[in-house]
Amino acid sequence: MRALVDDETPPGAPLAELERRLAELLGKEAALYFPTGTMAQQVALRVHAETRGRFAFAAHPQTHLDTWEMQGYAAVHGLRLQRAGDRHELMTLADLEAVAEPPAAVVWELPQRDLGGLLPEWDDLRAQIDLARGRGAAAHMDGARLWEAQTYYRRPHSEIAALFDTVYVSLYKALLGVSGGVLLGDAEFVAQAGVWRTRLGGRTPDPWPQALAALDGLDRLLPRMADFRDHAVALAAAVNADGVAYAYPDPPQTPMFHVHLPVGRRAAEQAGAALAAERGVELFARVRSAPDPRRSSFEVTVGEHTLEFTPAEVAALVRELVERVAG
Repeated sequence: MRALVDDETPPGAPLAELERRLAELLGKEAALYFPTGTMAQQVALRVHAETRGRFAFAAHPQTHLDTWEMQGYAAVHGLRLQRAGDRHELMTLADLEAVAEPPAAVVWELPQRDLGGLLPEWDDLRAQIDLARGRGAAAHMDGARLWEAQTYYRRPHSEIAALFDTVYVSLYKALLGVSGGVLLGDAEFVAQAGVWRTRLGGRTPDPWPQALAALDGLDRLLPRMADFRDHAVALAAAVNADGVAYAYPDPPQTPMFHVHLPVGRRAAEQAGAALAAERGVELFARVRSAPDPRRSSFEVTVGEHTLEFTPAEVAALVRELVERVAG
C-alpha cells in the first residue's frame, strides 16, 4: 500500500501522509488526491472505459454523477449512463441483470444520499458486485460517505473497500475538511488516473491546507461516526414518535436520514426561514419537493454540532415548522 506522490510533493508533506494513511485504512495499493470528487469519479470511469473498450457505465438513477454534476461524464468524456432500477428504491441484482449494454463499470453510492442514506445489505451488495465482475465490469464505490456507511456494516473500512476495484472518498463531508477527495485502487489504475488528473487541470501544487484538514478529520471525527449514527437513530425516533412528520429510514442506517413533511416545498422554505430568523436555528439547507405538491422533505446529517440538540428539541422544531405553515 502506497501513495502515488507527485514529483512536486515532498515525501513528508501533509498530502503524502494523507494518501498513505488512506491507502492503508482502505487496504488499497495506491491513493491519489483530486481537488474535487466530481473530477475523481469522472476520471475513474474514464480509465475503466478505456481499459475495457466500453463507454457505458451502470448506476442507480439518482447517482450523484448524474443528479448533481450536470452529466459531466457525458459532456467531458463521452460516457453513457445505463440507469439501473427505480429512482426511489435501492438498486437490486435484478436491476443490474436487466442492463442490456455491457458496462465498463458499475457504480455503487454508499450510502445512497437521495434515498435518505439507505444501504444495500452486505450479501446483496456482494452478489451485485459478483454479477458486475462476471460481465467484465469494474466495481467502483462512490464512497463520499463511506465513513458514515461503515457504522451500519460494522466491518473494517478495508473490508468494505476490498469488495471494489476502485474507491472514491470525500475529504470534506463527514470529515469536515476544506475540499477535495481521494481516488484509490491498484498502482496501475492510479497511475492512469494521474494522467487524466493532469489533463483536466487537477494537479495542483501541494494542497497542504486540504490535506491537514482531512488528517484532522481522520483523527478527530472518524472515531465518532458510531456516536453520530446513534444520535441520528434517537433523533429520527423522536420525530416519528411526535407524529407530525416522518423520518426515513426508520431507523436510520447511517448518521443521515430524511424528514418527510406534510407541507409543500415553498411553504416549508418560508417557515424554515422565519424559524431561523427568529430562533437562530436552521433545520435544513435545502427542501426537496415531492410528486405530491402538498408534501416535501429535507435531509438531516448528524455531526458534532448536531449532538448539541436533544431528540426532544429536534422533534419540537419540526413540529413548530409544520405548525407555522398550518397557521
